[in-house]
Amino acid sequence: MPEPASRGRNPFDNSGVERGPDGVLDYVDRPPSLVHMLKASVDRDRDAAAIVEIGGETLTYGELWDRAARVAGGLVARGVGRGDRVAIRLPNGVDWVIAFFGAQLAGAVVVPVNMRFKESEVAYVIEDSGAAFTISEGVDLPDGDAVTTDDLVPDELAAIFYTSGTTGFPKGAMTSHGNFVANSENAIRCLDVDRSEGPTMSTLVSVPLFHVTGCNSQLIPLLEVGGRVEILTNALDIAGFFTAINEHGVNQLVSVPAIYHAVTRHPRFSELDVSGIRWASYGGAPIAESLVRRIQESFPNARVGNGFGLTESSSLVSFLPHEEAAEHADSVGFAMPVVDLAIDQPDPDTGVGELLVRGPNVVQGYWNKPEATAETFVDGWLHTGDLASIDDDGLLYIVDRAKDMINRGGENVYSIEVENALAGAPGVGESAVVGVPDEMMGEKVGAVVVPAPGADVDVSAVIAHVAGEIADFKVPQYLAVRIEPLPRNPGGKVLKAQLRDETDWGEQIKRPKGP
Repeated sequence: MPEPASRGRNPFDNSGVERGPDGVLDYVDRPPSLVHMLKASVDRDRDAAAIVEIGGETLTYGELWDRAARVAGGLVARGVGRGDRVAIRLPNGVDWVIAFFGAQLAGAVVVPVNMRFKESEVAYVIEDSGAAFTISEGVDLPDGDAVTTDDLVPDELAAIFYTSGTTGFPKGAMTSHGNFVANSENAIRCLDVDRSEGPTMSTLVSVPLFHVTGCNSQLIPLLEVGGRVEILTNALDIAGFFTAINEHGVNQLVSVPAIYHAVTRHPRFSELDVSGIRWASYGGAPIAESLVRRIQESFPNARVGNGFGLTESSSLVSFLPHEEAAEHADSVGFAMPVVDLAIDQPDPDTGVGELLVRGPNVVQGYWNKPEATAETFVDGWLHTGDLASIDDDGLLYIVDRAKDMINRGGENVYSIEVENALAGAPGVGESAVVGVPDEMMGEKVGAVVVPAPGADVDVSAVIAHVAGEIADFKVPQYLAVRIEPLPRNPGGKVLKAQLRDETDWGEQIKRPKGP
């Protein structure tokens, strides 16, 4: 059994934290479910603004509850029962939030669908989850007599978030109500904010709600404290971003580095009144130290910070607070108050080993994947696949990824998915896919292909083939043709770090935009 690492000088408030008989830390006196959590905010102030869709409608807490209850009634009328899965295939917006809480009020389990998935990937998620109903774009939300389920308990499933798998098939992370409310408290505490300030808080969601950052660490915490959640329907809607800050007075930003990169370099950024921005957090992708400095300079009144987490931890594992952001920009911070960290089989010289995580925010396992669950969740510890070290101060450093994954602006791309698509491309004999460092996105997808004997490689044809096989964000932005065989170790494994460093990536591939 791993021993938790020392918390060092962890700065987060740990009041109301207790360790249970199973060794897992948890908060006391938390709401038992998302439904209880939302109802408490509705009862405090039904008329306060809850959800604002930039360029669309605004819902008060009372309106959100009432409309979600009617969606719940519509789902129940269509045969959806407690514990049944309801897939949400909607873009960011008011309807996504109503659908999410409608399913919760029905006692169902939400399956957020990545809107960038290909039809084959969507079909897999819906079939694997056994979704009893799918809420789709362009179709009215289910409607019926109001229904509420008020006896949900922490261990009941609330959602299944699908994360990319090393086999090419996504895995569904089984997220309970207890996981959600534990992460919500984590998100509140890492901001160093008093709950009494909650109704004055307003966040701008510019990342997808089908990912855990947007849903679990923005939408849910702000609704818990009675704040206002403003939602961009398009992440790169710069005009909407400016409207939220200049006209609506949003005071909290949470996004991936790519969005900060784009916004702070926009010609109109100097017109923004950013004096009211109190929090500017980033995460979800590697970040350059130069961009950290730019964020600090661009939002001078904001507490900046770097959040690190996984789908399997319901979002937050650690957070680098404002006081450490400049001096330790290469760290992802300190463990959340209820999170234990451990390093498995640390190197005796460097202290680097696989990062293990334990806490009430760690999900129950993978849906329909008993073998993957047994491999990843061992004796209460989540084996992350990330190689990391923890210093004496308790600061966590992510060194590399044991799992072969590229983090493209917050979207996880497993190399094997892209390599499988490349295997059928015209003229390709063998291929290897790696992350190419990029200041804006953190990493972009780079592919090295070796032509099949006697074949020529047409880069455009290869990219077109891959684009027809996998989601657009997984398609390589860089493709290099290599005449020599791929470099391999004696065991036959491709030496990807060497390959990435020795490849001349050239110019990024420009692909025509779809309709």
